Amino acid sequence: MTIDLLAAAAGAAEAPPAWISFLPIIGMIAIFWILIIRPQMKRQKEHQAKVAGMKKGDQVVTAGGLVGKVIKVDDTYVELELGTNVRVKAIKATIGDIIPPGGTPAND
Repeated sequence: MTIDLLAAAAGAAEAPPAWISFLPIIGMIAIFWILIIRPQMKRQKEHQAKVAGMKKGDQVVTAGGLVGKVIKVDDTYVELELGTNVRVKAIKATIGDIIPPGGTPAND
């Protein structure tokens, strides 16, 4: 009689479906997407829009940390004035940030 009860209990405890074992992996991917990838993509789009809207007279900071005033903008390059009669040409994608009007760099 106990053997019948054990056999009945073993039959009731079937293995879960195969797709259940993938749920933790799918959950980790979803969390990774929500916490890391999506915010990074949003920041990247905001940066691209900011750089695309750059115009003559804006004060910018390059990725290398140089602060300058935009003299000329074209499709790929930006000409910056770093000081009196000091002009450099930078690739537009290397512009790190645009300083809002009235903002001053940390060293001024």
